[in-house]
Amino acid sequence: MGQKVKGVGLFGLIGLVVSSCIGSGVFALTGQLANVAAPGPALVAWLICGAGFLFLALSLANLGAKRPEIEGIYQYATEGFGPFSGFVSGWGYWLSAWLGNVGFATMVAQVLGSLMPEVFATESGDPNLLAIVSVSAVLWLLTFLVINGVESAAAMNAVVMVVKIAAILLFIAFAVVSFNVATFADDFWGTLSRNAVLLSANGEGLGDIGTQVTNCILIMMWVFIGIEGATVMSRRAERKVDVGRATIIGLVVLLVLYIGASVLPYGVMPYEHLVAAPKPATITVFEQMAPGWGGAFISIAIIVSVLGSWLSFTMLPAETSSGMSDDHLLPASWNKINGRGAPQMALLIVGACTQVFMIIAFTAADAYTFAISMCTVTIVITWAFAAAYQVKVSLEKHEPVQVAFGLIALVFQVVGVLFTGWGFLLLACLGYVPGFLFYLQGRREGGERGLSRGEVVAMALVTVLGVISIPLTAMGVIPVF
Repeated sequence: MGQKVKGVGLFGLIGLVVSSCIGSGVFALTGQLANVAAPGPALVAWLICGAGFLFLALSLANLGAKRPEIEGIYQYATEGFGPFSGFVSGWGYWLSAWLGNVGFATMVAQVLGSLMPEVFATESGDPNLLAIVSVSAVLWLLTFLVINGVESAAAMNAVVMVVKIAAILLFIAFAVVSFNVATFADDFWGTLSRNAVLLSANGEGLGDIGTQVTNCILIMMWVFIGIEGATVMSRRAERKVDVGRATIIGLVVLLVLYIGASVLPYGVMPYEHLVAAPKPATITVFEQMAPGWGGAFISIAIIVSVLGSWLSFTMLPAETSSGMSDDHLLPASWNKINGRGAPQMALLIVGACTQVFMIIAFTAADAYTFAISMCTVTIVITWAFAAAYQVKVSLEKHEPVQVAFGLIALVFQVVGVLFTGWGFLLLACLGYVPGFLFYLQGRREGGERGLSRGEVVAMALVTVLGVISIPLTAMGVIPVF
């Protein structure tokens, strides 16, 4: 039997939330948002996303306080709507977390190519074989680090959090000093000059204000993945009350950093230069603000930041699948715990899946966008179940304010994905098909003889939707390759 280890404290939980969220996304935001929106619509989208995730964070905090015995975000779905809903929520979270790792890997490969193009990039600027091998080595190094102790990895994450927040704050400080009001305010709503820039560049303009806001939503939702990190790790917390506190504090920190890092660059350099900057655009922006060292500095900061999130996203899917195995939603073999208290088998499965999909993703037209889109739509399933359980619990306790919090969070998640990522959601259905086999095995190990009629119908529907995604992808309706 392994030694009993100390749980994760408040600072460690905040570090888990912030480090899980601040990865590649905050550094890619500048270029991604500039290509779909002007500053005005981007600020409106931040207001909508900030409100949506605030209500999700409040819901998670309330559920943590009302149901502290529940361990793991997927268990909200199990408690509220039955074991199959718990599986759908947990499997979606599991898919999302390691798909996020694929996004981190592609970002690291891009930055390596930017720092040393003669070593890590092809003639066209894409990551070469050496870059792919290098990020694969990082994948397995982080996997074995977590295998050697989850709590020690969480403590390291808190240290990484401090380093990368300092780098982002430095970027924001330079952006404030370099900020030009006239550059920022020029065509603030993106209906004139900014629209013309994109029309001349790729034949597609920004569109109207509503279109710009909508196009920002999926990009912004990606950077909040990890907001549930403290909830997922709740059974390893020193004190249950810290879980809700860490979620709220983490969200406030994230909003300040995200808005500053993504909106201020609109006033730092001309729009035509911003949209033409190589990915990630933050490197180009900081190099202009701090010639000679800014680009290299922010490149190193990106790698450190991504590694912190990658570390978190290595722990979170393994923690979820381990808990699901305990609940007989997955086979018992997924929860083999080693002497250091880490779910070793689950971690190895996550590593293997990440490695395979990483190779596939590098063949996509835009590997990073593809990976983060898939990651976002799958985790929205988990978030939506949690928000729905918040509504159910609050109705039972006759708490109208909490009901409203849950409803707003639920509507935001569902509408956000249906408007911006429905094609990727269909594609994600394919990822559930093999999971159904594991679910059936887990239920049998738990003493269940078979599936209910409702479960069979739901599985058939998800499978059909997944199959439909194949020809849609081939026809280019779902943009992948």
